[in-house]
Parts: sequence; structure tokens; C-alpha cells
Amino acid sequence: MIRYLTHNQIDTRRWDECIKQSPDALVYSWSWYLDVVHPDWEALVEEDYETVMPLAGGKKIGINYLFQPFFTQKFGVFGKNEVSEDKIEEFLGAIPEKFKFADFRLKGVKGINGGTLKGFKAINGLNGFKAAATHRNIELELNQDYSVIAANYNSNTKRNLAKAQKQGLTIIEDAEPSAVIELFRKNRGKEIKHWGDKEYNRLLSLVEAAKNHDSCLVLGVKNADNQIVAGAFFMTSHNKIVFLFSGADESNKDSHALTFLIDNVIERFGGSDKMLDFEGSDNDGLARFYMGFGGKETTYQSIRFNKAKGFTKLALKIFKRI
Repeated sequence: MIRYLTHNQIDTRRWDECIKQSPDALVYSWSWYLDVVHPDWEALVEEDYETVMPLAGGKKIGINYLFQPFFTQKFGVFGKNEVSEDKIEEFLGAIPEKFKFADFRLKGVKGINGGTLKGFKAINGLNGFKAAATHRNIELELNQDYSVIAANYNSNTKRNLAKAQKQGLTIIEDAEPSAVIELFRKNRGKEIKHWGDKEYNRLLSLVEAAKNHDSCLVLGVKNADNQIVAGAFFMTSHNKIVFLFSGADESNKDSHALTFLIDNVIERFGGSDKMLDFEGSDNDGLARFYMGFGGKETTYQSIRFNKAKGFTKLALKIFKRI
């Protein structure tokens, strides 16, 4: 039987034991991660935490809805054993009727259509769900020696890495997280108007929590003048290295510091059983950049429902990421 649990009803010890045993869990599914990105997260739980699914809910003008929190690419159904398509559909069907809107992203079944649930055709109409956008992800297996992986970089990546190696760049181990965030805010972050102190402080708290659980690698790059010109946060869990966030000084873009940094991560983990998850992207330019390291494209799905007739305009406002 699948039970709906509010936040204070969740046994986080048993929850994390399920996530620990899950063969394809995501770093976003640990209780400590969810506690930071959405402190009031709820859940669907089957039996004695044999299978679980996190829910991020909110409420506006008295209407309950589900959404995808910042710093989580997608959620899913996680079990101590492999989770079937039927089980995922069963969990989706168990979402309480109190939620009138939903717009979130869901991992599919490993090995099926790049990870999607047969294009999610099966869930159209299930509990009011509709398949929405298909999203792109880029992943790189690190189970070969670094020399073999680097040989498969595309010509543009090899050229930019060669330029970077002539710039006198060095890696900063255990870089200061706030410095990486500040790099982002002063550069690309200027274009992201809906992010403010609340979101950046949450990210900083998330990095600190992950470091406390030995699940985060914070690296920086400094130039020959000893100035930090790039940095990134990598979340680690279940043999995955997730490229969560990065910042770079756009005035020093010709140094190709991010290429230098990613290559360093590939070199240190090359020949391991880990996979580098670039976390996207739907942006064609970023996707080309990631695929330049030999990454392969996979997909995952956004799904939605709207059970409150006559509230379409409101739904469009609610469905913005919070």
C-alpha cells in the first residue's frame, strides 16, 4: 500500500536507508538535500519504505500544487530494488486529490527510451496527468582511462583545452563556495532576474550540507595573477558526479577556465565506475559544450496536471519554478 506522508510524518532514517540501497537514486532524493531545497517536502511511501517518492508542494490562494524546487533537476520513484514502469504509474496515481496543479520533472526507467516512460504515453490521462516537455541531459561515463576519454573530446574542446593549458591556470582545491556564487552573480547571474539573495543563500546552505555528508566537491580556477576566474559545485552520490552549478568571469572567457576545470574532474575520476552528469542542457550552446567532452544525450520528462477548471491563467503563474 502506498501512503501519503506529510513532512513531520516521514521517518528520515528509514527514508535514507531506502535511498542508500536504491540502484538508481539521485543526490536530490536524500532527506538532507530535500530539507534544504524544500524544508516542508512530503512523500509517497510504500510498505516499510521499500519504495518512495518525494513531493514538493506549495499553496497559493488556498490551492495546493506540486512543483520542481530550485537545484533539483528531477525527482522520481526510488526503491530498494529496480523500479518498474508499472510501479511509477502506481505512485503517480497515488498523488492525493488535494493537489490541484502539478508541474514537475520525473526520471524514467533506466534503459527505456533514454530513461523516459515509453515517451510517457502511458500516463496521459492517469490521475489527470499530461506529458509535457521532453528535456535533454548530457552524461559521460568515466569507466575508461583519462587518456582514452580525452582522446574522444571533439576538436573544439581539444583546441580550447590547449589554449587553457597555456594560460598558467591552476586548480583551487576546496574553493570558497561564496566566491563561486559571487562569480556567477556578477556575470551570467545578471541575466537571471528571478534569482535573489534567498535563492543564493539556499544554494550556499545546500553546498554546506552536502559537504557535511561528503557529497560535494567545490573546485575553483585561478589565473596567473592569482585571481579566481571560474568555479563549480559537483554533487556526488550513487556513483554519479553531478555538475550542479558554476560561475565564470566572462571578461576572462578566452582563458577557457571552465573547460580546464571540467577536464580536471574527468582526469581525477577517469578509470572509475562513476558517471559525470552535466545536468542538461536544453540550451543548445551548453549542450554542445558538454557533448564536446564526449558526453551522450539522454532525456527525461516534464509532466503536468490541472484539476481546477477555469484556473488556467492562475496555473501558468503557479507553475513557475519557486
